[in-house]
Amino acid sequence: MIEKAKVLRLGMSLDNRPYVVPLCFGYDGEHIYFHCAKKGLKVDHLKKNPAVCFELESKAELIEHGTEACKFDFSYRSVIGFGEASEVRGIDQKRAALKVIMSKYSRKKWDFPMPMLLAVGVWKIKIDSLTGKQSEDNIR
Repeated sequence: MIEKAKVLRLGMSLDNRPYVVPLCFGYDGEHIYFHCAKKGLKVDHLKKNPAVCFELESKAELIEHGTEACKFDFSYRSVIGFGEASEVRGIDQKRAALKVIMSKYSRKKWDFPMPMLLAVGVWKIKIDSLTGKQSEDNIR
């Protein structure tokens, strides 16, 4: 399910105020990686409170009903996870994490020039727990 999802929604909290952002991501079987600017609201949140929640879904589709509004439904598969985010430090570690991210979206082998590696922020989530759910029509 994690491999099939295209977008990760990352939930954070700071001073009892929630914040959620959609992200491109990569998964190596142990950690989830994402990239971002080196400064900004997301980074401020993560540095002060690294506890995160994340959500991924696939096969999400509205099921319309022709005659009754209350019988509209959704077909879906989803995963909710909790973990701790930490900044990836070191050029080699950043390069490896970016390769994990890019391999999710492209089969091409990408090069990461030094100026880009120095300019980008890369983070990883150590996953503490995962739960999954799917609609009845997706059980196969």
